[in-house]
Amino acid sequence: MNSEFFSSLADLEKEYGIPQEYMLEKTKEALIKACQKEYNGRDNEGQPSEAVIRVAVDEAKKDIKCYLRKDVVETVTDPVTQISVADAREYNKRMTAGKVLEIEIKTKNLRRLSAGAAKSVIIQAIREAQKENSRREFENKREEIITATVTRVWDDTGDVEVDTDNGRLKLAEADQIPGEYLDVGMKVKIYFSEITRRGGMADIKISRTAPGFIRGLFRLEVPEVANGTVVVRNVAREAGSRSKVSVYTEDESIDPVGTCVGPHGMRIGNILDNLAGEKVDIVRYSDDKAEYIKSALAPAEVIDVEMLDEKVSRVIVSPDQLSLAIGLSGQNARLAAKLTGCKIDIKTE
Repeated sequence: MNSEFFSSLADLEKEYGIPQEYMLEKTKEALIKACQKEYNGRDNEGQPSEAVIRVAVDEAKKDIKCYLRKDVVETVTDPVTQISVADAREYNKRMTAGKVLEIEIKTKNLRRLSAGAAKSVIIQAIREAQKENSRREFENKREEIITATVTRVWDDTGDVEVDTDNGRLKLAEADQIPGEYLDVGMKVKIYFSEITRRGGMADIKISRTAPGFIRGLFRLEVPEVANGTVVVRNVAREAGSRSKVSVYTEDESIDPVGTCVGPHGMRIGNILDNLAGEKVDIVRYSDDKAEYIKSALAPAEVIDVEMLDEKVSRVIVSPDQLSLAIGLSGQNARLAAKLTGCKIDIKTE
């Protein structure tokens, strides 16, 4: 292999960010496998025997050479790994029993099958490196939202594949908003909910059902949330049905709820456009737990909130507000409890 090969490695690093050291290691592995495929055989007893191959890389001279290593012996019992003294001296007159002879292998003489195997290893290495580079890019997007394009739908599982600027990812059916319809070619916002590393590789999970997806949408659509003037304190969500979001600000001149709703409801409208019919209640956060719970139970009107302890409350409502406070199938009370972190016992006067 000559300077053209090293130039190709430099191009790969420049264009795809694949380190030359990584590709050299994979190339060495590929050459060893190719040469072993060519020279492996069986010993005199018919047992499989594996050739010993050494690959030498000289980056300064931009050269790679392969060598078949054989033990020099008086009597050959394994022709794959051994060579007689007489035969060894045809390569080097100073060879004696006990030494190791290295015979250079001309890679251009490798059979097509062996060369093809080496090529497959290198191509696979390039793909793996590209995937890992993509994963590194994804890691920088932890808890962010990006817009992707649906490229594939699995009818049997309901999963979809989305194409981002850095590769393709699978959005599982369980991470799609219940009832939404996704089809090939559609633009869809996705949330990087979890990025972990296993065995040196990044495991990327994307979602549209995670509470963080709601947070991310608020950061995208509300500048005051993006710059930290208004803070999303907590999100309680039942994806596809309803979410409650608590917000607050230390700037007394700003109404955090009105800021998130936006002029003529434009900001919250843009958020809802990405939620496939899911409703969102925006409530004002308060350090006063009783006030916080009262806000969280909106749209129901609460008469009084009594804190029995830090995590348990008793809420009093008028009879005509009871069903609204509890909500359909208990959803309103359930989300309010999740939002505030308190158990809520709702009673009438």
